[in-house]
Amino acid sequence: MPVNGLSINLATVREQYNMRQAVDACLRQDIVAIAPWRDQVHAIGLAEASRIVAENGLKVTGLCRGGMFPAGNPAARAAAIDDNRKAIDEAAALNADCLVLVVGGLPVGSRNIAEAREMVADGIAQILPHARSAGIPLAIEPLHPMYAADRACVNTLEQALDICDLLGDGIGVAIDVYHVWWDPKLEQQISRAGAAGRILAHHICDWLVPTTDLLLDRGMMGDGVIDLRGIRRSIEAAGYHGAQEVEIFSAGNWWKQPGEQVLSTCVERFRSVC
Repeated sequence: MPVNGLSINLATVREQYNMRQAVDACLRQDIVAIAPWRDQVHAIGLAEASRIVAENGLKVTGLCRGGMFPAGNPAARAAAIDDNRKAIDEAAALNADCLVLVVGGLPVGSRNIAEAREMVADGIAQILPHARSAGIPLAIEPLHPMYAADRACVNTLEQALDICDLLGDGIGVAIDVYHVWWDPKLEQQISRAGAAGRILAHHICDWLVPTTDLLLDRGMMGDGVIDLRGIRRSIEAAGYHGAQEVEIFSAGNWWKQPGEQVLSTCVERFRSVC
């Protein structure tokens, strides 16, 4: 029987498998929902990736990732817009639920985070008509403030929702517990997102104490300090009942384990602690 309500972001097993192999491994665990990354899709080709999804009846809970809008010159900003339009087309070919946006940090040499956030809003506004036409919702993923300079200058759910309210339909948020669990306004903003129908994805892992690497030391659910069940209760109370998508970057641990063991542990922890 399928493991209902669980999706595997394929970054979780990116060191063990290519996309084709990851899908086969997921199916052996009765996992029928995935979220691939664009580099994984490109490695086997979009046509082949789409075929794999369709022939196996997979649900694609998101494609990772678009974004990275801020840049120091108009040509670089235009290139980012073009790449995001390609990402939208790829998400459509995969019949993905959304395109996840990691919006980008400060342009090289900049200290102006307010200007970077303006570039983000402007960039999303430029690609939103194409996303609407393709039927692909855009999911802004706020990242932990430790990434404000280099990866995402949108760091709270409140900031992401403010952009959504500014731009209108066709845009929402991806709520990744690793990035937002600490936010004192989290429950309030989850309710706000739900009331507006803007919750598009829910990503899970855990925050280890101590953490040895801010990017590549995410924990398996239940191994850290995040109140996974509490956050899920808030998300469901806000009206979202979509999949919980496991997304773990773990250079020192889970990426070194056999892929089958990683996936079976994901299933067990999803059932026991999420």
